Parts: sequence; C-alpha cells; structure tokens
Amino acid sequence: MNETGACIVRRDRTILLECAHPGFEKARKELGAFAELVKSPPAYHTYRITPLSLWNAAALNYTAETIISSLHQLARWGVPAGLEDEIATLLSRYGKLTLHGQETSNELITLRAETAEILNGLVNESGLKELGLQRINPLESSCRAENRGLLKQELMRLGYPVLDYAGYHVGQALSLTWKESHNHAKDGAKGEAFGLREYQQEAVQMFQGIEGQGGSGVVVLPCGAGKTVVGLAVLESLQCETLILTSNTTSVRQWVDELLERTDLADESIGEYSGEKREVRPVTIATYQILTHRQSKGGPFLHMKLFNERNWGLIIYDEVHLLPAPVFRATADIQATRRLGLTATLVREDGKEGDVFSLIGPKRYDMPWKELEQQGWIAEVECVEMIVPMSSELRQKYLYAEAKEKFRMASCNPAKAEVIVELLKAHQGSSVLVIGQYLDQLIELADKIDAPLITGKTKQRERDELYAAFNEGIIQVLVVSKVANFAVNLPDASIAIEVSGAFGSRQEEAQRLGRILRPKAGENKAYFYTLVSEDSREQEFAMRRRMFLTEQGYEYVVKMVPNGKERTIH
Repeated sequence: MNETGACIVRRDRTILLECAHPGFEKARKELGAFAELVKSPPAYHTYRITPLSLWNAAALNYTAETIISSLHQLARWGVPAGLEDEIATLLSRYGKLTLHGQETSNELITLRAETAEILNGLVNESGLKELGLQRINPLESSCRAENRGLLKQELMRLGYPVLDYAGYHVGQALSLTWKESHNHAKDGAKGEAFGLREYQQEAVQMFQGIEGQGGSGVVVLPCGAGKTVVGLAVLESLQCETLILTSNTTSVRQWVDELLERTDLADESIGEYSGEKREVRPVTIATYQILTHRQSKGGPFLHMKLFNERNWGLIIYDEVHLLPAPVFRATADIQATRRLGLTATLVREDGKEGDVFSLIGPKRYDMPWKELEQQGWIAEVECVEMIVPMSSELRQKYLYAEAKEKFRMASCNPAKAEVIVELLKAHQGSSVLVIGQYLDQLIELADKIDAPLITGKTKQRERDELYAAFNEGIIQVLVVSKVANFAVNLPDASIAIEVSGAFGSRQEEAQRLGRILRPKAGENKAYFYTLVSEDSREQEFAMRRRMFLTEQGYEYVVKMVPNGKERTIH
C-alpha cells in the first residue's frame, strides 16, 4: 500500500487519478506515456490502458518493467497482480513478429516469428489465409509483397503489431539544400540563419531510427511547433521526390511557401494538386479532398492514381489524424515507400488510430505541449469556459426538443453574441478569431460585430486575402467556420472565441486552440474562450471536447455569465 499515491489502479485496466492530489501533475505526465484519458470530471480523471497505448509506448522504448514500476509508485492501494501479467503479455507481443524482404524475390515478403507457437496460433485465421500467408518453416511464413499493408492491418487486429523491416525503395533522387538565411518573420529578423530546433532534430532522428530501421511513423507536435519544418528536414535528409498530402488548399500554399523560403528548390520543381490546379512535379502537395473526389457515390476515386504518378521516395501525411478511409486503403498498397505522419494529436473520433499505427507507422516522437510552452516555443494559453444562460423562451423550446436539436439550440444560443461583444471590448487591439460550427449563427455574428466571415463557400483567393489582411493587422477580428480548424497559419492570432463545435470532438478542440499557439511578442500569452449554454447537452459535450487538452496539462477556468463566479477545472 502506498498511502501517498495519486491513483487508484483497477483490474479492468482503468486508472483513477485524483485531481486534488499534490502529485497530480507528475502522475498525469507518467500516465500519458502509456494510457489514454477517457473521462475528465473535476474530482477524478479516468485513464485506460489499451493494447495500442502500450504498443505506442513500446515504440518509444518503454518496457513492461518501466510501466509496472511507474504504476506501483502511483497506486495508492497497489497494482492488481492480474493487471501486471496482462501488461507484460500485451507488451511482449510488440516485436514478436517482424517483416523482411526476400533476397530471391521482390514479389514476396517473409513474416518471421520469435517462436513457432505464435505462428501456430495464427495458422487458422481466415483473414490471413485470404491474404495468401503460407507457412514455409516453423518460424517463418511467406506472403505476396503487394499485401504487405493489409497483412500488417490484419495482424494488428489480431493483437500482434508487426515491426516492418522489409525495407523501402529509394525513389527518384532529388537534390535540395537548406538556404543559408531566410526572411521568415515568424522565426526572427530578416536574414536570420536557419537551423532546426533541438526537439525538431530529435524528431527527425527518431523517425530515421537506429541503423536505418526507421522510415515510417508519426511525429506528434503541437500546432505552431514547426511540424512542417520537421517534414522538410526529413525530405532534405532523404533527397528524394516527395508527395505531401494535407488538409486544404490554404495548407498546400503554406507548404509551397515553406519549401521556397527554406530550401533552394526551384518553383518549377514544386507542384500543387488541388481543386484548382493539377501539377505533378518532383515535390507535389495535394489535398485529401482531391484524392477522395469522385463523380458519383460508389464511383472510382479519380485522383488516387497520384500515388503512382512518379517514383516517390517519401510520402508526408500532414494532419494525419484526418486521413480519410480511401487514403488508408491506398496507403496499404504503398508500404515500400517511406511514410511520415505529422499531427498535433493522434486522437481520431472514428477510432481508427490502429490503422494509423499499422499503415503509417507507430508514434516515433511526441513532445508534450506544456514542455514547449515552458521553453517559449509556443504561447502560454489561458483557457476559459464561459457558461451562458438561455432565455426563458429558448429554455422552454429546448425542454421539448429532440436530443440532436437540443445540442444545436444550445450551441446557437443568441445570448452568446453579447458575451462575444464584451470579450472583444476586453481584448481591444488584439487579433481575434471567432470560431463556430453553424453557418447561420456565424453569419449573424459576423454582421453583429462587423467582421469578415470565412466559410467553406468562400473562394480560395478571398480566403487568402483575408488571412493575409489578418496577419498584417489590417483586420483584427475574423469569423471562421471549421475550415480554419486545420493548417491555417495565423501567427499573430492571440484570442480564440469558440462559439460552437462538433459535439464532443477532442480533436477539434485541440486544433482550435492550436490556432493561437504560435509564439507572441512580449509576454507570449494567448486566450482561448469556449462559450457553452448553461444546463444543456452542450455542457456534457464540452467536458468531452476538452479531454485531450486536459491530458496535455491545460486547466479551464469556468466563469458564469453574467455573475462572473468562477472555478478552475483540471
């Protein structure tokens, strides 16, 4: 028994962390390495140890002994013996199966097991039989190389993460070097020499792996920490033609700008493949939307051929947590190409984190947001949840509405508009983003506060002009829909006001806060306000939305409108 422990560890792999405990912060950091936060009410946070959380920990060199030792130090009433055995068993499966190329045939790959018993247990699995997996000796089975990705997916489903040593093809060579200096405002004064930050160098090294065993995997860094630079550094180290996939046309242009700003790559070597252009060049940047475009439901994906248009040596998946299912399927076919995933959060609301692990690769590097904040690389953010009452008329309608309609009514509470007006007065002179989910609500708000509005219907040229005007300080308040959730570079934005969101999306909450994380001049401080209707379904979803940020160490101050009473929740 450890009476000073901050946690209660249970046999079902769940862990309760006491929020008021003096060891809360230390325990939160330790648990975050090998467990997932699943609930975050004010008194106790609930974590769950899953096979995937353990295997991602194993990819970062955590052992069963390290994890079990950590649990013993944190547990108030000890660790159930059965749980220790279960953790040891699950972690022991990591690396027990490995994939290798065959010297005699490029068309076949070999699945190698540490013991014959492992393959004996898999021999009757119908999914593996369908992929043509055949036993060739007690410790090895063989499969067609074209099924490499599907094999890893199926084995992952069966509880056996595979280490892939089958190698990668080199791809078409491409010569590029870093420019000696650049004029990028966000990195410093004009002409400043460019160099990777220490954590960016570590991320590149971890992706490359030991003795060339790297080449696929995911780098997790907060928004504003320079994930794009990590991608460029991997490209520069490999010197090969590269396909970059990202979330929207605005992000495509930002990648183009970064390539031209930081490397000696010529403009004619960089192609944009989006809804507006179809350029296939040595470095091509495409959107997920164009790859998944088809003329009719059930019809072919017209642009998925881009994966085979050139001899790519590297594919970069920006915002990998957004990867659509059809792109997963295409990725299963190109496992011989190096793959780098970049993201601020591996959280997926569709539960396909396992597919990211098996097809893109395991987590290779993860830097906690608060550590980068302490080092000054991202802004310190104060998170405030504003509880807004509903009028008696709206409350009456709300009580008799269907569940889904209740959420929308609470989200679009007209009283939120007055709160926004007051917040704009309080932060006069700051660069403010008002972010929401519902178009009619945003149109009314933009009109009320006399601010421009960007939605999915806004033409790309107009979007670019408004973003540029915002960055130059010509526009100080911008109202944006979910199109601004991802990969929009607004370095001077210091206030974000979230007026409505997509139910309980942890991913969206993290991305929206990410819009204001870029370092600021002076005190390096930003503010994230989320407006939630009192005693409503929106409050229930708000608790889920903030879970990922809670896991990263952000506290929310909850303020009641209009009386201003407040409390802090971890």
